[in-house]
Amino acid sequence: MNACIVAVGSELLTPFRVDTNSLIITERLNTIGVDVRLKTVVGDDVDELARVLTSALGNADLVVCTGGLGPTEDDITRDAVARVLERPLELHETIVDSIRSRFAKRGLTMPEINRRQAMVPRGAAVLENVNGTAPGLWLEHGRTRVLLLPGPPREMTPILEAVVRDRLAPATAGAGLFRRVLRIAGRAESDIDSRAQPVYGQWTSRPIPISTTILAVLGQIELHLTAAAPNRAVADEALDAAMAELQEVLGSSIYSTDGRQLEAVVGDLLRGAGWTIAAAESCTGGLLTSRLTDVPGSSDYVAASVVCYSNATKVDWLNIPEALIAEHGAVSEPVGRAMAEGIRARAGTNVGLGVTGIAGPGGGTPEKPVGTVVVAVVTDRDTRVRTFQFFGSREQVKYQSAQAAMNMLRLMMTGRI
Repeated sequence: MNACIVAVGSELLTPFRVDTNSLIITERLNTIGVDVRLKTVVGDDVDELARVLTSALGNADLVVCTGGLGPTEDDITRDAVARVLERPLELHETIVDSIRSRFAKRGLTMPEINRRQAMVPRGAAVLENVNGTAPGLWLEHGRTRVLLLPGPPREMTPILEAVVRDRLAPATAGAGLFRRVLRIAGRAESDIDSRAQPVYGQWTSRPIPISTTILAVLGQIELHLTAAAPNRAVADEALDAAMAELQEVLGSSIYSTDGRQLEAVVGDLLRGAGWTIAAAESCTGGLLTSRLTDVPGSSDYVAASVVCYSNATKVDWLNIPEALIAEHGAVSEPVGRAMAEGIRARAGTNVGLGVTGIAGPGGGTPEKPVGTVVVAVVTDRDTRVRTFQFFGSREQVKYQSAQAAMNMLRLMMTGRI
C-alpha cells in the first residue's frame, strides 16, 4: 500500500509553524508497511486543496489529510473532500450533541459555528475525537481510502493510532518497513559513499530488499537502511547481515548502529572503563560539556568543566604559561594540549579534553582562518592533539568541534588510533 499525506493550513506555509503531523503519520504508517510516496502542504484554499486531492486519489491507496476540520470558514477540508468525491455534506446531530456536551462540561454554551464540525460527507465513518471537538472521518472511494484527521497533534495521534490498529494493520499481517540507522564520524560524505555504495547497491535485488539513504548531518554521516519484510524477525535477520557488510568496509568510522548519539556512546565507554572526564573549552563555550551531560547518568563520569574563553583564564585556571600562549597563540596545538593537561590535573580525572579555536565570523588570519580548531585529548594511556579546519556558521563550527573532540576520545578508548 502506498500513501499520500496532505497537511492543510495556511499557517504551515509561514516560518512560524512547522508541519510535524506528517512525520508522526509517516512513522506510524511505515511500521505496517505503508510506503509514503508524497507529502504536501496546502493553504486554506478549497480550490487548491481540491486539485491536490484529485491528483492524490489517482495515485495513492491511502490519502491522509490532517488539519482544516475546525469550525471556522477557513477550515475547508470537509468541503474539498465532499467536492472531489461528489458526496454531499450532511449534518450529524449526534456530533452536534457531543460537541455541545463537551462545552457544557466546562460551563460554556456551544457557539453555533461549531455545527460546521458536524458536517460529514455522505457515507463517511465518524472517528471519535476524545480530546477535541472535530471528529476524524474515514471514507472509501474505489480502491482509495481517505482519512481525515484534526490538526492538533494531541487530537490527531489517538485517532491515527486507532485507525492503524483497527482498519489498516489487520490487512498487513505484521508486514512493515523496518529501519536501522548507522552513524559515522570523521569522514566525508563522498568518501563514505564511494566505499559503501558497492555494498548497498546490491541489496535492492535480494529476497528481502533493503533501500539505503545517505544523509550528511552536521558533524557526521548517517546511513538509513529500510527493509520491506513480512515481519520483524525476517527484517532483523536481513538488516543484521547488511549492517555487518557495512561495518566490514567502514570500520572504526562507525560509532553507532543502535541509534545512540555520539555523546551516549562516549559516555558508555567512560562508564565501562570506570573513567572520569573533565573538559577545558574555549571556542565551544561549554557546548561539549552540555552534550556530554545531556545523557542521563552522566554524573557517573563527568567530573568538571571550565570555559576558558580569555587568555587570562587559561593562565589563571589551568596554569598555562603566558609564554606558551605568546609564542604559539591561543589557537595552537601546544596550548590545546596544555588546556587538556591542565584541566585533567586540576580535576584529578582519567581524561582531560581541551578545545580551542576560531568560531568566527571574525578573528581569522591567513595562517589561522575562521574554522581552525585544535582538539587535545589526554588520558591515562595516551595523548592526542589535532588541528581541524571546519566550515560553516559560528554555531556549526562549535558543534563540529564538540563532535570531533568526542570522536577522538572514542577512537582512543577503543584503540582505533
